Amino acid sequence: MSEPNDERRLLSPEEYLAAQESAEFVELKRRFRRFAFPMTVAFLSWYLLFVLLSTYAHDFMSTEVIGNINVGLIFGLLQFVSTFAITHLYVAHANKNTDPIADEMRNRLEQHEFAHRDGTGTTEGATRA
Repeated sequence: MSEPNDERRLLSPEEYLAAQESAEFVELKRRFRRFAFPMTVAFLSWYLLFVLLSTYAHDFMSTEVIGNINVGLIFGLLQFVSTFAITHLYVAHANKNTDPIADEMRNRLEQHEFAHRDGTGTTEGATRA
């Protein structure tokens, strides 16, 4: 593929650092972590419970619910269901809480709004064709 004809300036390390130190990025990290860490702990706890029950509670896990379907099989299938549910929850969370901030920061980076300006009002940085 060929490069577009318009000249685009590469971002400088200083611009990345300025973006990283911005209040928006701090808020973006906070919102992501407030979802990701509790959800990770919840899922790992649920998985560990399944493994422990499978290992040490044979009688409980082999309890038949309907025909040949037992508690262990249901819990195993619920692992898949919970994975899809967490994925759905994360997508909804990201669309509402983190993506708008990330999109705004990306636009600001593309416009070089995090660039340090020199005395002439121009920005420093490399260019590419």
